[in-house]
Amino acid sequence: MQSLNLQRDILLPAFKLPVGFTNQDDYLKFLTFDGARRRWGEILPIDIIERLDFELKTIQHMGFPGYFLIVQDFINEGKKLGVSIGPGRGSAAGSAVAYAIGITNVDPIKYNLLFERFLNPDRISMPDIDIDFDDEGRQKVIDYVIDKYGKNQVAQIITYGTMAAKSSIKDVGRVLKVPLSDTDKMSKLVPERPKVTLAEAFKEVEELRNFRHNGQMQERTLKLAEDLEGSIRNRGIHASAVIIAPDDIVNYVPVCTAKDADLLVTQFDGSIIESAGMLKMDFLGLKTLTILRDALRLIEKIHGIKI
Repeated sequence: MQSLNLQRDILLPAFKLPVGFTNQDDYLKFLTFDGARRRWGEILPIDIIERLDFELKTIQHMGFPGYFLIVQDFINEGKKLGVSIGPGRGSAAGSAVAYAIGITNVDPIKYNLLFERFLNPDRISMPDIDIDFDDEGRQKVIDYVIDKYGKNQVAQIITYGTMAAKSSIKDVGRVLKVPLSDTDKMSKLVPERPKVTLAEAFKEVEELRNFRHNGQMQERTLKLAEDLEGSIRNRGIHASAVIIAPDDIVNYVPVCTAKDADLLVTQFDGSIIESAGMLKMDFLGLKTLTILRDALRLIEKIHGIKI
């Protein structure tokens, strides 16, 4: 059976431009230099101007101005709502444009960070900006995104738990009523490394291979476990990822509802959702940011000092 080829370019939601701007490139440039003057001073040094121009040209060439506009919009709205937001993590902190428009809060010029680690015109891939929100305020930002783009355009991503080598042995053994001591013994013979398969385990472990051909209940257990290995055992919802579609999401990917989710949930998991053209945003909720936020509020309340 041929596999379905879903590969397509990322489909960005339409970002509504304010009056006076006719394209996203011009608006992103305006926001960048407006923010840069707040960050580095009214008269910008020539090296900063050159860096910003280079980054803007790269972003324009790669077709990502809309992505930056969408991200800066919900981050800056989150700040207005009083949500604590992290200073930026990973390669995105190397972008002076991201710093100027408020996406990150670490000066890449001061710390000599490389933009090319984030976006490289020789290796075109979607920028991936992970954003940390305090875990209590995260939902406020997601609610803002839903209000802005529509509930039918926003979805969470499904996750599939599959039966690994050890768990398939245990599950089959439980159904066949094999003594727990036997299934434990067989599962413990599987090598302790990520993504090891039963086929690999049989090649590497002679004792397990002997069980596989002993003509007893252990052989039946291992044969059935090998058949079931890799099949879906359960499903869940990705802890942070949210999809924003250009219009009704059912026009692009299959979705379902889940009893423990307010939003629609994609039936494609994270490994292929971007191949289907969907824009994935990571809204990470951090308890540490909530603790820091509360600490700052208490300091101001008790000592009258605003940090």
